[in-house]
Amino acid sequence: MKKYAIKRILQLIPILFAITFLSYGMMRIAGSDVVTRKMENTGGVVSEAALDAAREELGLDKPFLTQYFVWLGKLLRGDMGNSYVSGVSVFDTFISKLPATLLLTATSILLTIIISIPLGILSAVKQNTIADYLIRFCSFIGNSLPNFFVSLLLMYFLAIRVRIFPVIAKDVSLKSVAMPAITLAIAMSAKYLRQVRATVLDELGQSYVAGAKARGIPFSITLVKSVLRASLVTILTLLTLSIGSLLGGTSVVEVIFSYPGLGNLAVTAITSSDYNLIQGYVLWLALIYMVINLIVDASYVYIDPRMRLKE
Repeated sequence: MKKYAIKRILQLIPILFAITFLSYGMMRIAGSDVVTRKMENTGGVVSEAALDAAREELGLDKPFLTQYFVWLGKLLRGDMGNSYVSGVSVFDTFISKLPATLLLTATSILLTIIISIPLGILSAVKQNTIADYLIRFCSFIGNSLPNFFVSLLLMYFLAIRVRIFPVIAKDVSLKSVAMPAITLAIAMSAKYLRQVRATVLDELGQSYVAGAKARGIPFSITLVKSVLRASLVTILTLLTLSIGSLLGGTSVVEVIFSYPGLGNLAVTAITSSDYNLIQGYVLWLALIYMVINLIVDASYVYIDPRMRLKE
């Protein structure tokens, strides 16, 4: 296991560098920089000499490769640089937004588990019954609704009409995170419910289920101890991929509710061409997905005994 983990980590290092290089290059291809965006936002007229001086101060006058390797050198020394807009350390900025993102991630995943797994199992066990058709119909509706539309619906009914939750998130609290989390949980539950149903149905068709029934073992015991355990690999993969995307921030939902998470921060950084902040965000996303995939691959061995036989 240790050799496998070390091998995977060594494979991820060049991928990480490639991701940062490509993202840095794509920002330059966009043809705009933070100095130009600042001037556009102020609406004032600034001489070209002043713009060049501002770019020189930020190091934006240097060639692309020089800028990249300067940034990379600082990163390898543990310095992610400062935001071109606020002047605050990129690392400190991310740390300040992390609690909000962690709370949103945990709440959304918890709601998704509570909704999708029981309903997915029920739909599989009650295949082709009224309960199955109703659950699948609801999942189809939930899958069809875009996040921004669900956000607006929740905002109208729960914040404006009933006034249970605030229209705009004021702080990092359960009350502020409720509507963004419900929005994300609806979309994820609708998608994962169908996957859970398909996985459980596949396991229910296996010969060991028929064998357990022939030996007189109660179906509930077979379902919990055998079918669900065998289905955990697929379910775990789906949930962990969602954790990765949630930890990276959900831009549309966070912007609509003005939720102070990493997704909102990323949108602000992109609209202002804040290169250092964008690079920090891309690096964060890459690390999150790599670490989560590594953890999931390692966990397969402990969840599914068949994986141990392949080791």
